[in-house]
Amino acid sequence: MPVQSMAELVRFVRRNSSFYAGLYSGLPDRVEELTELPVIPQTEFWQANTPRGNTLLTGPLDEAVVFKSGGTTGAPKFSFYTREEWNEFTTAFGAGLVDAGLRPGQRVADLFYTGDLYASFSFILDALHRAPVANVRLPIGGAAPLASTVSTLEQFDVEVIAGTPTTFCSLAEYLQAEGRRLPHVTTLLFGGESIFSDQQRLLATAFPNARVASIGYAAVDAGLVGAAVPGGDPRLHRAFTPHTVVEILDEESGEPVTVTGVPGRVVVTDLRRRLMPVLRYPVGDRAEWTDTTAGHFRILGRAEEGLRVGPVALHTQDVHDLVRSADPAGSISGLQLVVRRWEERDGLVLRLGSDLRDEDLPELTAAVDKAFQAARPMYAAAVAAGHIHPMAVEWVRHADLAVNSRSGKLIRAIDERPHE
Repeated sequence: MPVQSMAELVRFVRRNSSFYAGLYSGLPDRVEELTELPVIPQTEFWQANTPRGNTLLTGPLDEAVVFKSGGTTGAPKFSFYTREEWNEFTTAFGAGLVDAGLRPGQRVADLFYTGDLYASFSFILDALHRAPVANVRLPIGGAAPLASTVSTLEQFDVEVIAGTPTTFCSLAEYLQAEGRRLPHVTTLLFGGESIFSDQQRLLATAFPNARVASIGYAAVDAGLVGAAVPGGDPRLHRAFTPHTVVEILDEESGEPVTVTGVPGRVVVTDLRRRLMPVLRYPVGDRAEWTDTTAGHFRILGRAEEGLRVGPVALHTQDVHDLVRSADPAGSISGLQLVVRRWEERDGLVLRLGSDLRDEDLPELTAAVDKAFQAARPMYAAAVAAGHIHPMAVEWVRHADLAVNSRSGKLIRAIDERPHE
Protein backbone atom coordinates (compact mmCIF):
# COMPACT_ATOMS: atom_id res chain seq x y z
CA MET A 1 0.00 0.00 0.00
CA PRO A 2 1.53 3.36 -0.98
CA VAL A 3 2.12 6.12 1.54
CA GLN A 4 -0.97 8.30 1.67
CA SER A 5 -1.04 12.06 1.68
CA MET A 6 -2.08 13.59 4.97
CA ALA A 7 -5.17 15.18 3.43
CA GLU A 8 -6.32 11.88 1.88
CA LEU A 9 -5.72 9.90 5.06
CA VAL A 10 -7.63 12.38 7.20
CA ARG A 11 -10.49 12.38 4.69
CA PHE A 12 -10.58 8.58 4.79
CA VAL A 13 -10.65 8.23 8.59
CA ARG A 14 -13.30 10.93 9.00
CA ARG A 15 -15.51 9.14 6.52
CA ASN A 16 -15.02 5.60 7.88
CA SER A 17 -14.27 5.84 11.63
CA SER A 18 -16.87 7.16 14.06
CA PHE A 19 -14.13 7.87 16.60
CA TYR A 20 -12.10 10.04 14.23
CA ALA A 21 -15.23 11.68 12.82
CA GLY A 22 -16.06 12.87 16.32
CA LEU A 23 -12.47 13.80 17.20
CA TYR A 24 -12.12 15.90 14.04
CA SER A 25 -15.65 17.33 13.98
CA GLY A 26 -14.43 20.85 14.66
CA LEU A 27 -11.72 20.87 11.99
CA PRO A 28 -11.97 22.38 8.51
CA ASP A 29 -13.15 20.11 5.69
CA ARG A 30 -9.63 19.88 4.28
CA VAL A 31 -6.67 19.24 6.59
CA GLU A 32 -3.20 19.10 5.11
CA GLU A 33 -0.87 19.76 8.04
CA LEU A 34 -0.28 17.26 10.80
CA THR A 35 -0.20 19.98 13.43
CA GLU A 36 -3.82 20.87 12.62
CA LEU A 37 -4.86 17.55 14.17
CA PRO A 38 -5.27 17.03 17.92
CA VAL A 39 -3.09 14.48 19.68
CA ILE A 40 -5.08 11.30 20.21
CA PRO A 41 -6.61 11.15 23.72
CA GLN A 42 -5.52 7.71 24.91
CA THR A 43 -8.46 6.95 27.20
CA GLU A 44 -11.07 7.72 24.54
CA PHE A 45 -9.03 5.90 21.89
CA TRP A 46 -9.07 2.63 23.83
CA GLN A 47 -12.69 3.03 24.88
CA ALA A 48 -13.56 3.15 21.17
CA ASN A 49 -11.18 0.35 20.15
CA THR A 50 -12.95 -2.71 21.56
CA PRO A 51 -13.63 -6.22 20.18
CA ARG A 52 -17.38 -5.58 20.17
CA GLY A 53 -19.03 -2.36 19.13
CA ASN A 54 -15.75 -0.93 17.86
CA THR A 55 -16.10 2.68 16.74
CA LEU A 56 -12.44 3.24 15.87
CA LEU A 57 -11.88 0.77 13.04
CA THR A 58 -12.61 1.95 9.51
CA GLY A 59 -14.15 -1.31 8.33
CA PRO A 60 -15.51 -4.67 9.45
CA LEU A 61 -13.19 -7.04 11.28
CA ASP A 62 -13.20 -9.81 8.68
CA GLU A 63 -9.51 -10.04 7.70
CA ALA A 64 -6.86 -9.13 10.25
CA VAL A 65 -4.38 -10.30 12.83
CA VAL A 66 -5.20 -9.29 16.40
CA PHE A 67 -2.68 -8.59 19.15
CA LYS A 68 -2.92 -7.46 22.74
CA SER A 69 -0.76 -4.82 24.38
CA GLY A 70 -0.48 -3.72 27.99
CA GLY A 71 -3.49 -3.08 30.15
CA THR A 72 -5.19 -4.48 33.18
CA THR A 73 -6.78 -7.91 33.15
CA GLY A 74 -10.21 -6.33 32.93
CA ALA A 75 -9.30 -3.89 30.18
CA PRO A 76 -6.84 -5.40 27.69
CA LYS A 77 -5.91 -3.28 24.70
CA PHE A 78 -6.20 -4.82 21.24
CA SER A 79 -4.50 -3.82 18.01
CA PHE A 80 -5.56 -4.85 14.53
CA TYR A 81 -3.57 -5.20 11.30
CA THR A 82 -4.69 -6.37 7.88
CA ARG A 83 -2.52 -8.92 6.12
CA GLU A 84 -1.01 -6.22 3.90
CA GLU A 85 -0.39 -3.85 6.81
CA TRP A 86 1.35 -6.53 8.85
CA ASN A 87 3.51 -7.46 5.88
CA GLU A 88 4.55 -3.83 5.37
CA PHE A 89 5.12 -3.32 9.10
CA THR A 90 7.46 -6.30 9.44
CA THR A 91 9.20 -5.66 6.11
CA ALA A 92 10.09 -2.09 7.07
CA PHE A 93 11.25 -3.16 10.52
CA GLY A 94 13.22 -6.04 8.99
CA ALA A 95 15.12 -3.57 6.81
CA GLY A 96 16.07 -1.69 9.97
CA LEU A 97 17.65 -4.81 11.45
CA VAL A 98 20.65 -4.27 9.21
CA ASP A 99 21.35 -0.98 11.01
CA ALA A 100 20.88 -2.86 14.28
CA GLY A 101 23.77 -5.11 13.27
CA LEU A 102 22.27 -8.10 11.48
CA ARG A 103 24.76 -9.54 8.97
CA PRO A 104 24.22 -12.00 6.08
CA GLY A 105 24.02 -15.62 7.09
CA GLN A 106 23.87 -15.08 10.84
CA ARG A 107 21.96 -17.47 13.06
CA VAL A 108 19.39 -15.63 15.14
CA ALA A 109 17.51 -16.93 18.19
CA ASP A 110 14.16 -15.26 18.83
CA LEU A 111 13.66 -15.23 22.61
CA PHE A 112 10.75 -12.81 22.71
CA TYR A 113 7.47 -13.91 24.27
CA THR A 114 4.59 -15.50 22.40
CA GLY A 115 1.02 -16.55 23.12
CA ASP A 116 -1.93 -14.80 24.78
CA LEU A 117 -2.17 -12.45 21.78
CA TYR A 118 1.21 -10.83 22.45
CA ALA A 119 3.01 -9.68 19.33
CA SER A 120 6.74 -9.47 20.00
CA PHE A 121 7.75 -13.04 19.14
CA SER A 122 5.76 -13.21 15.89
CA PHE A 123 6.73 -9.66 14.98
CA ILE A 124 10.47 -10.25 15.30
CA LEU A 125 10.28 -13.64 13.57
CA ASP A 126 8.40 -12.12 10.62
CA ALA A 127 10.78 -9.12 10.52
CA LEU A 128 13.76 -11.49 10.36
CA HIS A 129 12.00 -13.48 7.63
CA ARG A 130 11.55 -10.31 5.56
CA ALA A 131 14.92 -8.73 6.35
CA PRO A 132 16.99 -7.84 3.26
CA VAL A 133 19.86 -10.11 4.32
CA ALA A 134 19.81 -13.90 4.58
CA ASN A 135 19.61 -15.27 8.12
CA VAL A 136 18.86 -18.51 9.97
CA ARG A 137 15.93 -18.14 12.33
CA LEU A 138 15.52 -20.17 15.52
CA PRO A 139 12.09 -19.49 17.11
CA ILE A 140 12.86 -20.53 20.68
CA GLY A 141 10.67 -18.09 22.61
CA GLY A 142 11.18 -16.47 25.99
CA ALA A 143 9.33 -19.09 28.04
CA ALA A 144 11.45 -22.08 27.03
CA PRO A 145 13.46 -23.70 29.86
CA LEU A 146 16.85 -22.05 30.20
CA ALA A 147 18.71 -25.35 29.94
CA SER A 148 16.95 -26.13 26.67
CA THR A 149 17.59 -22.63 25.33
CA VAL A 150 21.30 -22.80 26.12
CA SER A 151 21.53 -26.22 24.49
CA THR A 152 19.99 -24.89 21.26
CA LEU A 153 22.23 -21.81 21.29
CA GLU A 154 25.28 -24.06 21.59
CA GLN A 155 24.18 -26.70 19.09
CA PHE A 156 23.61 -24.12 16.37
CA ASP A 157 26.48 -21.77 17.29
CA VAL A 158 23.97 -18.94 17.47
CA GLU A 159 25.54 -15.54 16.86
CA VAL A 160 22.60 -13.21 17.49
CA ILE A 161 20.03 -13.38 20.28
CA ALA A 162 16.90 -11.22 20.15
CA GLY A 163 14.87 -10.68 23.31
CA THR A 164 14.19 -8.48 26.30
CA PRO A 165 16.96 -7.41 28.71
CA THR A 166 15.14 -9.35 31.44
CA THR A 167 15.39 -12.55 29.39
CA PHE A 168 19.05 -11.90 28.62
CA CYS A 169 19.83 -11.41 32.31
CA SER A 170 18.01 -14.61 33.31
CA LEU A 171 20.05 -16.45 30.70
CA ALA A 172 23.29 -14.85 31.91
CA GLU A 173 22.55 -15.73 35.55
CA TYR A 174 21.87 -19.33 34.55
CA LEU A 175 25.15 -19.51 32.63
CA GLN A 176 27.02 -17.98 35.57
CA ALA A 177 25.58 -20.55 37.96
CA GLU A 178 26.63 -23.30 35.57
CA GLY A 179 30.11 -21.85 35.18
CA ARG A 180 29.59 -21.50 31.44
CA ARG A 181 29.81 -18.77 28.79
CA LEU A 182 28.67 -18.38 25.19
CA PRO A 183 31.63 -16.75 23.41
CA HIS A 184 30.20 -17.42 19.93
CA VAL A 185 27.34 -14.94 20.55
CA THR A 186 28.36 -11.66 18.90
CA THR A 187 25.17 -9.58 19.21
CA LEU A 188 22.37 -9.18 21.75
CA LEU A 189 19.46 -7.30 20.17
CA PHE A 190 17.15 -6.04 22.91
CA GLY A 191 13.67 -4.58 22.76
CA GLY A 192 10.56 -4.09 24.86
CA GLU A 193 12.26 -2.32 27.76
CA SER A 194 15.28 -0.16 28.57
CA ILE A 195 18.67 -1.67 29.29
CA PHE A 196 20.88 -0.43 32.13
CA SER A 197 24.59 -0.45 32.83
CA ASP A 198 24.32 -3.02 35.64
CA GLN A 199 22.58 -5.39 33.23
CA GLN A 200 25.26 -4.87 30.60
CA ARG A 201 27.96 -5.75 33.13
CA LEU A 202 26.16 -9.01 33.90
CA LEU A 203 25.71 -9.82 30.21
CA ALA A 204 29.42 -9.30 29.55
CA THR A 205 30.26 -12.15 31.92
CA ALA A 206 28.09 -14.68 30.04
CA PHE A 207 28.50 -13.29 26.52
CA PRO A 208 32.07 -11.95 26.51
CA ASN A 209 32.18 -11.20 22.78
CA ALA A 210 28.71 -9.75 22.35
CA ARG A 211 27.75 -6.17 21.64
CA VAL A 212 24.42 -5.01 23.04
CA ALA A 213 22.22 -3.04 20.64
CA SER A 214 18.62 -1.97 20.20
CA ILE A 215 16.68 -4.18 17.82
CA GLY A 216 14.62 -1.15 16.87
CA TYR A 217 11.72 0.83 18.26
CA ALA A 218 8.16 -0.27 17.56
CA ALA A 219 4.95 -0.92 19.43
CA VAL A 220 2.02 -3.10 18.52
CA ASP A 221 -0.39 -0.20 19.07
CA ALA A 222 1.65 2.65 17.58
CA GLY A 223 3.43 0.60 14.90
CA LEU A 224 6.80 1.66 13.50
CA VAL A 225 8.61 4.33 15.51
CA GLY A 226 12.39 4.15 15.03
CA ALA A 227 15.14 2.03 13.50
CA ALA A 228 18.36 1.56 15.43
CA VAL A 229 21.18 3.99 14.65
CA PRO A 230 24.61 2.31 14.46
CA GLY A 231 27.04 3.38 17.16
CA GLY A 232 27.60 3.12 20.85
CA ASP A 233 24.34 4.59 22.15
CA PRO A 234 21.47 2.06 22.10
CA ARG A 235 18.98 4.85 22.82
CA LEU A 236 19.51 6.45 19.40
CA HIS A 237 16.96 5.75 16.67
CA ARG A 238 15.87 7.25 13.36
CA ALA A 239 12.33 7.80 12.19
CA PHE A 240 10.90 5.25 9.73
CA THR A 241 10.44 7.79 6.96
CA PRO A 242 8.31 7.67 4.78
CA HIS A 243 6.20 5.03 6.52
CA THR A 244 5.61 7.05 9.66
CA VAL A 245 6.03 10.58 10.97
CA VAL A 246 7.60 10.97 14.40
CA GLU A 247 7.03 14.15 16.38
CA ILE A 248 8.49 15.21 19.71
CA LEU A 249 6.08 17.54 21.46
CA ASP A 250 6.86 20.01 24.21
CA GLU A 251 5.41 18.59 27.40
CA GLU A 252 3.77 21.86 28.39
CA SER A 253 2.74 23.65 25.20
CA GLY A 254 2.15 20.57 23.07
CA GLU A 255 3.96 22.26 20.19
CA PRO A 256 6.45 20.28 18.07
CA VAL A 257 10.07 20.50 19.19
CA THR A 258 12.20 21.46 16.19
CA VAL A 259 15.67 21.76 17.75
CA THR A 260 18.08 19.25 19.20
CA GLY A 261 18.50 18.53 22.89
CA VAL A 262 15.01 19.52 24.06
CA PRO A 263 13.04 16.71 25.72
CA GLY A 264 9.43 16.05 24.83
CA ARG A 265 6.92 13.26 24.42
CA VAL A 266 6.89 11.09 21.33
CA VAL A 267 3.82 10.91 19.10
CA VAL A 268 3.64 8.97 15.86
CA THR A 269 1.51 9.04 12.72
CA ASP A 270 1.37 6.01 10.44
CA LEU A 271 0.79 6.97 6.81
CA ARG A 272 -0.08 3.44 5.67
CA ARG A 273 -2.39 1.87 8.25
CA ARG A 274 -6.06 2.19 7.41
CA LEU A 275 -7.98 -0.48 9.38
CA MET A 276 -6.84 0.87 12.77
CA PRO A 277 -5.56 4.35 11.92
CA VAL A 278 -2.87 5.93 14.06
CA LEU A 279 -2.64 9.72 13.69
CA ARG A 280 -0.63 11.64 16.30
CA TYR A 281 -0.71 8.74 18.74
CA PRO A 282 1.23 9.17 22.02
CA VAL A 283 3.72 6.29 22.16
CA GLY A 284 4.36 6.69 25.88
CA ASP A 285 8.04 7.67 25.74
CA ARG A 286 10.06 10.85 26.09
CA ALA A 287 12.83 11.67 23.63
CA GLU A 288 14.99 14.46 22.22
CA TRP A 289 16.19 15.14 18.70
CA THR A 290 19.91 14.59 18.12
CA ASP A 291 19.87 15.32 14.37
CA THR A 292 16.69 16.87 13.00
CA THR A 293 17.80 16.62 9.37
CA ALA A 294 18.45 12.88 9.58
CA GLY A 295 15.46 12.29 11.88
CA HIS A 296 17.64 10.90 14.67
CA PHE A 297 16.34 10.99 18.24
CA ARG A 298 17.38 9.66 21.65
CA ILE A 299 14.89 7.88 23.92
CA LEU A 300 14.89 9.36 27.43
CA GLY A 301 12.49 7.07 29.28
CA ARG A 302 8.76 6.81 29.71
CA ALA A 303 6.26 9.63 29.46
CA GLU A 304 3.14 10.12 31.55
CA GLU A 305 1.04 7.78 29.40
CA GLY A 306 2.71 4.83 31.07
CA LEU A 307 5.74 3.14 32.53
CA ARG A 308 7.58 -0.10 32.02
CA VAL A 309 8.85 -1.79 35.17
CA GLY A 310 11.27 -4.44 34.00
CA PRO A 311 9.25 -6.55 31.54
CA VAL A 312 5.86 -5.27 32.76
CA ALA A 313 4.05 -2.46 30.94
CA LEU A 314 1.73 -0.26 32.98
CA HIS A 315 -0.68 2.28 31.53
CA THR A 316 -0.98 5.24 33.86
CA GLN A 317 -4.73 5.60 33.43
CA ASP A 318 -5.31 1.92 34.18
CA VAL A 319 -3.47 2.21 37.49
CA HIS A 320 -5.38 5.39 38.36
CA ASP A 321 -8.64 3.57 37.65
CA LEU A 322 -7.81 0.57 39.81
CA VAL A 323 -6.67 2.76 42.72
CA ARG A 324 -9.92 4.70 42.46
CA SER A 325 -11.86 1.41 42.58
CA ALA A 326 -10.07 0.49 45.82
CA ASP A 327 -10.95 3.84 47.38
CA PRO A 328 -14.74 4.28 47.14
CA ALA A 329 -14.67 6.89 49.90
CA GLY A 330 -12.37 9.13 47.86
CA SER A 331 -9.72 9.36 50.58
CA ILE A 332 -6.86 9.43 48.04
CA SER A 333 -6.45 12.95 46.72
CA GLY A 334 -3.58 12.31 44.31
CA LEU A 335 -1.56 9.50 42.77
CA GLN A 336 1.84 9.26 41.14
CA LEU A 337 3.49 6.20 39.60
CA VAL A 338 7.20 6.25 40.44
CA VAL A 339 9.59 3.71 38.94
CA ARG A 340 13.03 3.36 40.49
CA ARG A 341 15.99 1.02 40.12
CA TRP A 342 17.95 -0.41 43.03
CA GLU A 343 19.82 -3.65 43.66
CA GLU A 344 19.94 -4.15 39.88
CA ARG A 345 16.15 -4.42 39.56
CA ASP A 346 13.28 -2.07 38.76
CA GLY A 347 10.52 -1.41 41.24
CA LEU A 348 7.22 0.48 41.24
CA VAL A 349 6.15 2.85 44.00
CA LEU A 350 2.57 4.10 44.13
CA ARG A 351 2.88 7.50 45.78
CA LEU A 352 -0.55 8.33 47.20
CA GLY A 353 -1.64 11.66 48.60
CA SER A 354 -4.08 11.68 51.52
CA ASP A 355 -4.89 13.48 54.74
CA LEU A 356 -6.01 10.29 56.50
CA ARG A 357 -4.70 9.55 59.97
CA ASP A 358 -1.80 7.10 60.13
CA GLU A 359 -3.93 4.44 61.81
CA ASP A 360 -6.36 4.52 58.85
CA LEU A 361 -3.70 3.92 56.21
CA PRO A 362 -3.00 0.15 56.54
CA GLU A 363 -6.52 -0.86 55.55
CA LEU A 364 -6.50 1.34 52.44
CA THR A 365 -2.96 0.24 51.60
CA ALA A 366 -4.12 -3.38 51.66
CA ALA A 367 -7.10 -2.56 49.43
CA VAL A 368 -4.90 -0.82 46.88
CA ASP A 369 -2.40 -3.67 46.91
CA LYS A 370 -5.16 -6.25 46.44
CA ALA A 371 -6.65 -4.33 43.50
CA PHE A 372 -3.24 -3.92 41.88
CA GLN A 373 -2.30 -7.59 42.22
CA ALA A 374 -5.65 -8.70 40.82
CA ALA A 375 -5.41 -6.37 37.84
CA ARG A 376 -1.74 -6.99 36.99
CA PRO A 377 -0.91 -10.66 37.62
CA MET A 378 2.06 -10.28 35.26
CA TYR A 379 3.64 -7.93 37.80
CA ALA A 380 3.37 -10.53 40.57
CA ALA A 381 4.79 -13.19 38.23
CA ALA A 382 7.78 -10.96 37.44
CA VAL A 383 8.35 -10.40 41.17
CA ALA A 384 8.19 -14.16 41.83
CA ALA A 385 10.74 -14.71 39.06
CA GLY A 386 13.11 -12.21 40.70
CA HIS A 387 12.97 -9.77 37.79
CA ILE A 388 11.55 -6.77 39.67
CA HIS A 389 10.81 -5.57 43.22
CA PRO A 390 7.33 -5.89 44.74
CA MET A 391 5.05 -2.91 44.32
CA ALA A 392 5.24 -0.52 47.28
CA VAL A 393 2.81 2.14 48.50
CA GLU A 394 4.16 5.45 49.76
CA TRP A 395 1.81 7.82 51.59
CA VAL A 396 2.38 11.57 51.49
CA ARG A 397 0.37 14.72 52.05
CA HIS A 398 -1.16 16.05 48.86
CA ALA A 399 1.13 19.08 49.03
CA ASP A 400 4.14 16.76 48.87
CA LEU A 401 3.21 15.21 45.53
CA ALA A 402 5.59 16.26 42.73
CA VAL A 403 4.35 18.92 40.33
CA ASN A 404 5.68 20.45 37.16
CA SER A 405 7.89 23.39 38.07
CA ARG A 406 6.52 25.53 35.26
CA SER A 407 2.81 24.77 35.28
CA GLY A 408 2.22 23.47 38.80
CA LYS A 409 0.36 20.46 37.36
CA LEU A 410 0.56 17.11 39.11
CA ILE A 411 3.02 14.74 37.43
CA ARG A 412 1.23 11.44 36.89
CA ALA A 413 4.26 9.22 36.19
CA ILE A 414 7.89 9.70 37.24
CA ASP A 415 10.78 7.65 35.91
CA GLU A 416 13.71 7.95 38.34
CA ARG A 417 15.91 5.27 36.74
CA PRO A 418 19.37 6.20 35.40
CA HIS A 419 18.82 6.45 31.64
CA GLU A 420 22.29 7.73 30.88
